[in-house]
Amino acid sequence: MTNTIYTPYFNETHQMARETARRFVEQEIKPHIAEWEESGTFPRELYQKAGALGLLGIGHPQRLGGAGEEDVFLKVAVSEELMRSTSGGLVASLGSLDIGLPPVWWGGTPALQEKVAPAVIAGDKIISLAITEPSGGSDVASLRTRAVRDGDHYVVNGAKTFITSGTRADYYTVAVRTGAEGYAGVSMLLIERGTPGFSIGRNLKKMGWWASDTAELFFEDCRVPASHLIGPENAGFMLIMANFQAERLSLAIMAYMTAQMALEACLDYVKDRVTFGKPLAKHQVIRHKLAEMATRVEVAREYTYRVAARMQAGIPSISEVSMAKNFATDVADHVTHEAVQIFGGMGYMRESVVERLYRDNRILSIGGGTHEIMNEIISKQMGL
Repeated sequence: MTNTIYTPYFNETHQMARETARRFVEQEIKPHIAEWEESGTFPRELYQKAGALGLLGIGHPQRLGGAGEEDVFLKVAVSEELMRSTSGGLVASLGSLDIGLPPVWWGGTPALQEKVAPAVIAGDKIISLAITEPSGGSDVASLRTRAVRDGDHYVVNGAKTFITSGTRADYYTVAVRTGAEGYAGVSMLLIERGTPGFSIGRNLKKMGWWASDTAELFFEDCRVPASHLIGPENAGFMLIMANFQAERLSLAIMAYMTAQMALEACLDYVKDRVTFGKPLAKHQVIRHKLAEMATRVEVAREYTYRVAARMQAGIPSISEVSMAKNFATDVADHVTHEAVQIFGGMGYMRESVVERLYRDNRILSIGGGTHEIMNEIISKQMGL
């Protein structure tokens, strides 16, 4: 199967960006990805290389060094190609700016935007989003990390966990409680690495996404300049919710691409693997499995494209992007499971790409809001 996408959603500019990303993956990532996965990290210089090619700036304002935030399908095209690295963890860490930076250029002061955004888009600095807490999970409205105004500073106390790019980020976009309980008391602060009272915990060991650094963060009487407030005080929840829409679209893309790569690996394997005197591809049960897998991948991709088109047109798509995420992650669950089954014992080996895809896939229906939270959002949009 080809990885050139022919569809009315993409134009010549998108194809050029896709080819740039494809070369980047082939030259800079794939020769090293097995080593990086085993070591649990990748070189920081990769951010700068991606930044120099303009890959990090896609989806971010031109005034701050980006390619512009209006062209959703430019982001889709590049995201699909980055997933060809076969490492969801690397893609998640390299792309942590896509969830950490938008609140800054939406609601940060002009000085804060100029300080943070150009350096992050160039790959010289790394930014991370810090929302999840040890006690909260997907329940953003119940977060406990508190920030109390003290003159020209906020004093922050609390903890975050499961933070992508957490061990080596330079900037952290942090959700804090500045007001009463519930969503109306949530704000966002930009906290810099090295701020007194801010410490970074261990690199967490995960089932998948091995190449992604994931950390715990701790704040103990951490004094943050009030000028680092992002948006109005107690208005952070809306920033978080707006940010989630793009993140959920991104997770849907990661899911159908994970499934696509697992399917392609199977299509190659069944032609060469011989059982009972003939290639696996000659067994009807295998052919039908692959037909079902291909159908699900195609539908997941096309529906995600449709939702992306709605978002680009400015049509509210809260329910639809939640549906896309849930459907695509369900497809990835099914297809990666079947891929390991088709590969048999080899599918359980670390040297097999379907093994990595299988374990990397599991986080996709959890991150950015769990499958169950997506269903709750959908049901509320239905008036239930």
